[in-house]
Parts: sequence; structure tokens; C-alpha cells
Amino acid sequence: MPVPVDTLRDLLTDPATYPYDPEEIRLKQTHISVVAVAPPYVYKFKKPVDFGFLDFSTLEKRRDACEAEVRLNRRLCAHTYEGVVPLVRTGGQTRVDPEEETEASVVEYAVKMRYLPPEHFLHHRAEDERLTAADVDRVVRHLADFYHDRPSTPEIAEAGWIDRIRVSTDENFAQTEALAGDLLPRPTFEAVRYYTDRFFDQHATLFHQRRAGGFVVEGHGDLRLGHVHLTDEQVCIYDCIEFNERLRRLDWANDIAFLAMDFDVHGRADLGRHFVHRMQEALNDPALTTLIDFYKTYRAYVRGKVEGLQAADADLPPEERDESRAAAQRYYRRALRYAVNGGAPLVAVVMGTVGSGKSTQAEALAEALGWERVSSDRVRKSLAGVPLEAQPDAKARAQLYTSEMSARTYGALRDRALKRSTSPGGTGTILDATYSRRAERERLRSRLRAADVPYVFVECTAPDDILKHRLAARTASTAHGSDARLDDFDMLQERYEAPTALEDARHVRVSTEPDPTETTTDILKHLIRMED
Repeated sequence: MPVPVDTLRDLLTDPATYPYDPEEIRLKQTHISVVAVAPPYVYKFKKPVDFGFLDFSTLEKRRDACEAEVRLNRRLCAHTYEGVVPLVRTGGQTRVDPEEETEASVVEYAVKMRYLPPEHFLHHRAEDERLTAADVDRVVRHLADFYHDRPSTPEIAEAGWIDRIRVSTDENFAQTEALAGDLLPRPTFEAVRYYTDRFFDQHATLFHQRRAGGFVVEGHGDLRLGHVHLTDEQVCIYDCIEFNERLRRLDWANDIAFLAMDFDVHGRADLGRHFVHRMQEALNDPALTTLIDFYKTYRAYVRGKVEGLQAADADLPPEERDESRAAAQRYYRRALRYAVNGGAPLVAVVMGTVGSGKSTQAEALAEALGWERVSSDRVRKSLAGVPLEAQPDAKARAQLYTSEMSARTYGALRDRALKRSTSPGGTGTILDATYSRRAERERLRSRLRAADVPYVFVECTAPDDILKHRLAARTASTAHGSDARLDDFDMLQERYEAPTALEDARHVRVSTEPDPTETTTDILKHLIRMED
């Protein structure tokens, strides 16, 4: 029987378990391991779990996984991995890494590593603003040498067949579909799956060229900032995937995209772009950039899945499970953003006549993508000093909706979108407004084009009878700050200057008759197709 995780944690916090007297002991856990940080060494134990993509269910399998971890990680971090050591029970005591061989029963195995000071890991350097382009260049050289020294073989290249790559992407969707509607919105799940399938179809020739051209290698598989340790003396990249050959045999673009994605996560997209560019040069791989967003999407989704598994791990403290749950949601949003626009700033203008469902859809898109929703109704009332949910009388309404106030409102929307898109670390914005005037749409387009900011107008539509039904059913709590009611229908319809087919190529129409979730999914698919 495996040592229960609770018992293992208790043992590892006891200094008597170790062959030396550690001054400090800190435990870390994931859904697959328990790690004892006890300087000058670290001991990593596998949990007795079977998730399909990994199987540590027996002591023999855990020992084999430990041995594989040491062997594989010595490729990129030779001086850190000491070896595999037992946890033994002898004389009424349980000890790890015994100094002398005795009559004892082995109850677990651990990977023994030298302790690496945390301040030198790249994620800490990024957080402390100590990470430089020169640091990244050292990592590039280390990785490029690694890939060049391990050329592809016919056996490894088998992993480059599209159907083999799809095993991993399909597995992700199969393992997360039950979470759709909980940790990730159903539209996010459907849109990322749609993007993935579409990319495979559109770039089949490129995938075949990569497989036959030797770009599929025995890589790292879990390449992120927290696994790169950089000192003046050496670059150490540790903790590769040891438990699943399929996840380690990959196009090196897949490895590179993971680290590039982690630069984005840590607010250093600039260094992420620098990293990809320098890897492209070092590997003489001009097609690398074509694949980066696809593999970033995949990697962000994998991280969402992993964090979701940790959120469901009853062995973890509640606060850690809550953190993992929030992290899973953030990664799923990031995966969707890569699918929609490569993670670059985008202004999505959700427009349409009153009652069209535009605010409902703008809110859903903002939630799915993690972008700010800027509502004209909210901005208008804020400019006028009127509480959002207040129902102004006829005189106050007349003042709110003057031409001057409308011009100020739409000017504020333009300014907000441009500021968010063009500032360092710029991000996407959802503009929620009728944009009923052709002139206002053109003013926004002109400003965005001048700043080279991508945009899409999403026009929400529905038959008049549905529009009237929605307006009649409105209450203060369902109106999203809008003052329009059924009595205003004819007047507002007459003022609405619907976009024509000649107005703008970056304009799509979406019916809001279906269930709102279906409409959100439809909009996301439109956005994905728009960026082809």
C-alpha cells in the first residue's frame, strides 16, 4: 500500500526523517507530487494517482518515473539532479535517503535534487523586474544547442503526424468538457475547440513539412519561467515531462510557445516576442511564428486543465484549491484570447439597436475573454453625474441624450479603447453601444486605423417582435443601465442607421434569437474567422 499523502506530508515535515538536520523544511504540492524543500536538497515524491495521461498507481511505476525524471532532466540541468533515493521503514522509523544500507523495506521513492535559490528563477526575475533581454539570449543559446544536439529520428518524428498531435488536443477537450459552464464558459470551450480544428485543417501542409523536416524532437514538454534557473555560472532548465513520452516528443515550436506564453502571463510580452524572434534565428526556422499562437492556445488550455485538476484535489488546503480555481479560469481566458487574436489588442464593438441583446453579449464576451466592457450607457451617466440604475424623468433624459452629450460619450469610448490598446501591455476592449450613427462608426474606425489597432464591429440583430418583447420585459435590474423602453421603439428604430454591406469588411452580423450562450459562441467563431 502506498504511503497516504497526509502521512507522507507529516513525515517530510519532521527533521528526523532526513539524513542531515535541515534548518528549514517547506512542502509544496501539485496534483501529482509532494515536494520537500529542505536545503541543501529537495526531495520530490510522486503521488499514487492515475490520470490517464500519467500513471503513478504502483510503487514500481513511481520508481520508474523518478528514474526517468533524473535521466531526462540531466539533459538541460546536469548538475542539479543527484539521483533516485528511497524512503525506507526500519527500526520503527521512516527515513528518506538513508546514509547506510540496512535491512529495511522501501515504501516510496523520491527524486533528490540540489536546492536552487529561488531568486534566480526567471519568474521571480520577471516579477522583480530583473529579467533582461541578455538573460533571455542566454536561455536561447542553451535551448538552441539542446535542440540541435538531439536531432529527430523516424521514431520521434512519428509524433508529428496530425492525428498524433490531435490525440493531445482532443484529450484536453475530452477531459475538460464536463467543466464547461463551471471553470470555463461553454462558449470558450466550443470556440477554442473550433479554432484548434480549423487550424489543423488550414495548416495541414505545414504540419507535414514540420514532421518530415526534423522539427519534431525529444523536447522538454513543460518549458515555463518557473523551470528556468539562471545564475552567472549556468543556465539550468529542469522539471521536464518524464511521465508521458507523447507529451515530450513534440515540435520544438510547441516547447518555445509555452515559454513565450509564460512571458505573457508574467507581464513581459515584450521579452516573449524577443525570445521567439531569437529562437527563430538560432534555429533557422522561419515558419516558427506561424505556429506560435496555435501552440500558445494549446499550452494555455493545458495550464487551465492542470490548475483545474489541482482545484479538485482534496489533499490540497482550501486556499490553494481556490487559487488554482482562479488560475484555471485565467488560463482558459488566455487560451481564448490567443485563439481570437493571438493575444494582441483588439477592439470588439458590440453594436445594434435597442433590445438587440448587445449588452448581454458584450458582458458575456468580456467575461470569457477577461477584457474590460465599456458601456455607453454607463459612460453617459457617469459624465452627467447620474447614478447608473437611476430612472431619469423626461427633463433629465432630454439632457442625457443631447447631441453634445452623445458626442462626449462616444468620444470617451474611443479614448478608452485606444488607451487600453496602445499602452504598454495593451489588451482588448469590448465597446457596448448602439453605434446607430454612421458618422460615429467612421470616427472610431479612423482613430483605430491610425493607431494600427485591429477592430471588429459585431452587429446584434433580432426580429422586431423579439425586440419589442425584450423592451417590454425590461426592469431597472435587467436593463444594463439603459433607459430605453418599449415606448421608445419606433423613434429609436427610425434613428438607427444600419451598416450596409459596403460599409466595412470588418463587420459581422449575429442573430441573438438563439439561446444567449449559443450566440456568444457564434460571435467568438466569427472573431476567429475574421483574423484568418
